[in-house]
Amino acid sequence: MTLQFSLASASPEAVETACVVVGVYEGGVLTSAAARIDSAAEGAIKRQVESGDITGKGGSAAVLFAPAGVTARRVLVIGLGQQKAFDAARFQRVHADAARALGRLPVDSAVSYLSEIDVPGRDAAWRLRSAVLATDHASYRYTATFKPREKSTQPELASVAFAGGADLQAGLDQGVAIAEGVRFARELANLPPNICNPAYIAEQAQAFAAEHADTVSCRVLDHQEMEKLGFGSLLAVGRGSTNRPKLVALEYTGGAEGDKPYAFVGKGITFDSGGISLKPGAGMEEMKFDMGGAAGVLGGFVAAVKLGVKLNLVCVVPAAENMPDGDSYRPSDVLTSLSGLTIEVLNTDAEGRLILCDALTWTVQTYQPQAIVDAATLTGACVIALGKHATGLMSKHDDLAAELLAAGEATLDRAWRLPLWDDYQTQLESGFADVANIGGKSAGAITAGCFLSRFTEGQRWAHLDIAGTAWDEGRKGLATGRPVPLLAQWLLDRSEK
Repeated sequence: MTLQFSLASASPEAVETACVVVGVYEGGVLTSAAARIDSAAEGAIKRQVESGDITGKGGSAAVLFAPAGVTARRVLVIGLGQQKAFDAARFQRVHADAARALGRLPVDSAVSYLSEIDVPGRDAAWRLRSAVLATDHASYRYTATFKPREKSTQPELASVAFAGGADLQAGLDQGVAIAEGVRFARELANLPPNICNPAYIAEQAQAFAAEHADTVSCRVLDHQEMEKLGFGSLLAVGRGSTNRPKLVALEYTGGAEGDKPYAFVGKGITFDSGGISLKPGAGMEEMKFDMGGAAGVLGGFVAAVKLGVKLNLVCVVPAAENMPDGDSYRPSDVLTSLSGLTIEVLNTDAEGRLILCDALTWTVQTYQPQAIVDAATLTGACVIALGKHATGLMSKHDDLAAELLAAGEATLDRAWRLPLWDDYQTQLESGFADVANIGGKSAGAITAGCFLSRFTEGQRWAHLDIAGTAWDEGRKGLATGRPVPLLAQWLLDRSEK
């Protein structure tokens, strides 16, 4: 169920809802909304603080049912942690905590006053946008491949209103639009590879374009068209699979006619076995997430359309499946890319860069974009370097890197810049081709970026390695939807200039 979001201007003690949500800091410090409810309820919250039932610790939650003097049927009190340590990240976690707590209650609607809590350095519009994103993210449930449940007799959360007047509508709308892009990306990435293959990605892009035909169009190149054009690198990766590669291109016209577009390019390996350089069996099921870059840029595109950004945008997804087969490409094969550069394959499990290089070349040739950002679950080396928290960012353009880093900080979808110095290019030298597809054990994330940089010479380009941030680990780990918030904020910032 997709949550509906709105604004509520009534006071917390008088708002009519199944549940009103307020916060308490450690030490029993009440927010202004909690204090108003406490006053109306003749000290009901403070009594629970004194008894130890409400601690204010981060992650804690307590429910007061039908307190006298309060119109709402329930009051949900969320622990905010230490007041002096409250920051943007804690603000985000508090809203996720509240969403999870609401999901356990038999309520279909709620009004939250947590969005009013002051966050140093952030304005009311940011608070509202972040509240929507965190709430929607925590409320998401993947159900696509489960047996349909019998309809519950208990109410389920369907709508959340946040405190605020009409002046905050723009912030709410932005949050809703970005959340829709995040959900699109998560749902696509969570699907199993027997459903989400290259053809399915193309169908989803075409369906979205059809729904927004006034501003969006879609092109899909099949393997025969790509062969005629010379996509030798991309097609080699998909040769071992019966699911033939596709190149998907969405175009959005939100800017002036003739303005050069911004461009997203996303790695769409719908399943990565490693090919002939077969991956270990343990954890291979997570390789359905190897199209997380494609999901991320498509989600960013969805968010941009919903936001109505005032610029032109293209989103290009090379989609393929990397499988071992009698026709698979091999280590030591030499491929001729669309750019004309030849590539010696040293490892067939370094396939993402091989589909991206042709997609980047085609994007430049076709659209002459003013800036290109690619996203890819590209290297395990980036996970080792940065873990699961920061996306790896590489660019030779300091201004573009700074823009993306700022967008990540604004949305808490953060990235960290890695060097892209020419010193690393020597690791990609080959005795049999213009370039090798891997650069050895050291600096693996950086040499992958260096490989891609050879196909973006003269372009304003940045690379996002999301191998650590695109999904949560473990058998029940879900796609995160990153870097949709970062990409959407970057476009918003460009649109507002």
